[in-house]
Amino acid sequence: MLLAKDGGGEPLAADGVGGLADAITESFGSFAGFKAQLSRAAATTQGSGWGVLAYEPLSGRLVVEQVYDHQGNVGQGSTPILVFDAWEHAFYLQYRNQKVDFIEAMWQVVN
Repeated sequence: MLLAKDGGGEPLAADGVGGLADAITESFGSFAGFKAQLSRAAATTQGSGWGVLAYEPLSGRLVVEQVYDHQGNVGQGSTPILVFDAWEHAFYLQYRNQKVDFIEAMWQVVN
């Protein structure tokens, strides 16, 4: 996943087998379910941390994880795909203490 000025919205369904849209639906039930989980993981991180969408190879599914305080607590062997920075330094100057507004703005640039 990339960030782009003209981003936002759901990924397109794949023409063939696989694809991000299909993986999100399989792992979370819907894009809305995925968006809610990642937003909640980022918003409820206390102190320093991130909300992470990762691929977990043992299950072959996507997972949402919460990483905090510089710990190596990303799932064993999982690969991060999309990371929302939830540290104050990422949002405070523009959004003050409105972390949820910052997270919603991030969804407008995810491509």
